[in-house]
Amino acid sequence: MRYRHCIFDLYGTLVDIHTDERSPRLWVRMAELYRRNGAVYQPGELRDSYFRTVRELEGADPLRQDAHEAHPEIQIEQVFRRLYGEKGVEAGDGLVRRTGLAFRERSTEYLRLYEGAAELLRGLRIRGCGVWLLSNAQSLFTRWELERLGLDGLFDGVYLSSDYRCKKPDPRFFQALLQERGIDPGQAVMIGNDGECDIRGARSVGLSTVYIRSGLSPAGPLPDADYVLEGMDLKRVGAILTGGGEGSP
Repeated sequence: MRYRHCIFDLYGTLVDIHTDERSPRLWVRMAELYRRNGAVYQPGELRDSYFRTVRELEGADPLRQDAHEAHPEIQIEQVFRRLYGEKGVEAGDGLVRRTGLAFRERSTEYLRLYEGAAELLRGLRIRGCGVWLLSNAQSLFTRWELERLGLDGLFDGVYLSSDYRCKKPDPRFFQALLQERGIDPGQAVMIGNDGECDIRGARSVGLSTVYIRSGLSPAGPLPDADYVLEGMDLKRVGAILTGGGEGSP
């Protein structure tokens, strides 16, 4: 093995996803759900309250965010709970969870693995490599999606930004994984599709890097990664990670 530990991003690296939190149909359906639970909103009112609450919880954040990441530094459960509270409904954890998952499911247009994703993870673990997930994501949404996609048992550990209240490229998020698991960064590699969050962040803590340009990658020049793939090719990623000779810096 070229590396003892492989750290993966999720969305745009292993998983292809498209979400639309601005869809009018989404807010009609969510207003119906809130109304059934005693919180009466008009669809536009609920939409505006949702985004206002997200902004209040996030504060000033200069780094761009993608809808599929779902506001990774906050805990999204707080948003759905506050929306009930604004209408005088005291929502328990179960109701908040069901509401959040309904929102995610109804705002997601598609969710699918890239070809070879599960096989890559299984193959690395068979070879004795530590396989980790480090993703800017909401725990409520992502753990459910990992189950749906059959990935929930394929990582040695799952690190999601909403659980740590910081996100890539913040070195603290990378260090949480490295320190908790006793990983030597010189023996580990980060694989991701975002030159800022994944590659620059990983390099700042001494990790090797593999960059994949996918349909979810931000626009811009290719990053300064150890290995750069200009298109999605997880078979080639596997060859790079295992020292199979198919990848070149």
